[in-house]
Amino acid sequence: MATSSSNGDALPVVDLSPFLFAGDDDGARDSATAAVREACVSTGFFRVVNHGVPRELMARALELSAAFFALPDEEKAKVRPAEGSSSSPLPAGYARQPAHSADKNEYLLLFNPKLGLDLQYPAEPAGFRDALEECYANLTGLGLLIQDVLNECMGLPPGFLAEYNADRNFDFLTPLRYFPATSAEETNGISAHEDGNLITFVLQDGVGGLEVLGGGGGWIPADPVEGSIIVNIGDVVQVLSNNKFKSATHRVVRKPAAHRHSLAFFFNLHGDKWIEPLPEFAGNVGEPPRYRGFKYDEYLQLRMRNKTHPPSRPEDAVDIAHYAI
Repeated sequence: MATSSSNGDALPVVDLSPFLFAGDDDGARDSATAAVREACVSTGFFRVVNHGVPRELMARALELSAAFFALPDEEKAKVRPAEGSSSSPLPAGYARQPAHSADKNEYLLLFNPKLGLDLQYPAEPAGFRDALEECYANLTGLGLLIQDVLNECMGLPPGFLAEYNADRNFDFLTPLRYFPATSAEETNGISAHEDGNLITFVLQDGVGGLEVLGGGGGWIPADPVEGSIIVNIGDVVQVLSNNKFKSATHRVVRKPAAHRHSLAFFFNLHGDKWIEPLPEFAGNVGEPPRYRGFKYDEYLQLRMRNKTHPPSRPEDAVDIAHYAI
């Protein structure tokens, strides 16, 4: 079954088993692909099940992440690249939002272990590094699968996105902890935004708080459902499709008396890649391009500055409208 609305879930649910297991008929694959296409056109958000990432691994990574963030601040701050290790596209290791930021969370930023960054982890919680690196590998595989499905959804030549986005060195994994709400008015965990990459995967604990902006302007809760993974489409896909596919607007609302833990995996482009609307969505179909072209690393650095030097007003943060025509 490609889609459902079980458990009171407001997000489309896509069953990926037709893509993972031999013997599934083409009809099931076509149905799942159509469900992804519909979600990308409407909100850019959907939930996947039977995705191939072990449920036990997801639970273990979230549990160990919670144990890590419970450590004293001085211990967490030690997680940074070793002296003399390779450079990363963005600052790797532990960070916390500045006090004046509207966003109230702390996080780790991890890149492909093959880059040789050699992050220094504390001895406890034991197994934390291994769990994160295993998650990284599994979510990379899921990203390659969803990218192929998107390629079909967009009507592109077979293998186009796989060739265009073949370098995996800009992908990153981010464990996060959101602090409890301090009052009914102070509930912002992360302000409404769109992701700057291609595809994002979110694993979350049972606290909840992730919301996506629906077509009617209301906020739809992306409630935790055990074993499922939230998927959202980012700005790169919106630009390539010339606004036909929607980069999902989402936010996190903090809950009182509860930390929220999640893992977000950002399936990315290499920074040297040039991004502009594809001819299949612009000139070839008589549509004007909605964006000027740009190099991805330029946009990535602007987006990171939103985090490291957040504006006093969230609406002043740089987003993809910076390149709109």
